[in-house]
Amino acid sequence: MEFIAFDLETTGTVGGVDQIVEIGAVRFVNGQVESVFSTLVDPRRPIPEGATAVNGITNDMVQGKPLIESILPSFADFCAGLPMVAHNAPFDSQFLASDIAKFEASAPKGVVLDTLPIARKVFPGLPNYRLGTLVQHLKIPSADFHRAEQDATYCGFLFLEMIKKISINGLPPQIENLIALTGKPEYRLPQIERQPKQLDLLALF
Repeated sequence: MEFIAFDLETTGTVGGVDQIVEIGAVRFVNGQVESVFSTLVDPRRPIPEGATAVNGITNDMVQGKPLIESILPSFADFCAGLPMVAHNAPFDSQFLASDIAKFEASAPKGVVLDTLPIARKVFPGLPNYRLGTLVQHLKIPSADFHRAEQDATYCGFLFLEMIKKISINGLPPQIENLIALTGKPEYRLPQIERQPKQLDLLALF
């Protein structure tokens, strides 16, 4: 099985208003990490102290880093059409969708799966379903949280544990069954078709 686990760090909680400061994506192949996409992002604005307190990312760390519009094409290429998983995926997706639309950027084509509602059904009875709680419950090796690459990696291993739990006779569930477990309709990031620029004939004379 091949999929992408991804996570973002941001300046706040509102997509289209707050900005991405870090993207982490990890490609899993046959249960193992195959490759990683990880970069800090210049948000074009100061990072609030509250956000830095959560993720540890400071203004100095993002100074001179790439802008989001220069990163999105490479991120789309990395993810390609593979299924994408994130913990509380609507949060991360709103930021990506906003910037994809704003900059008319290419986007990953795979279906986006939210591990949060799936975990509630696969592992009932836990005190909460934060990523750290699930990682601890499943004894997934971990260190720091709230950095994009690390959290994406934890999310990927969480997804593998859930797949293992609900596989039948060693066969993993179909994507349709995983979507059904989220309790939400299928979701994919917006695919923006760029409109060709019209030639200004008057400028030729």
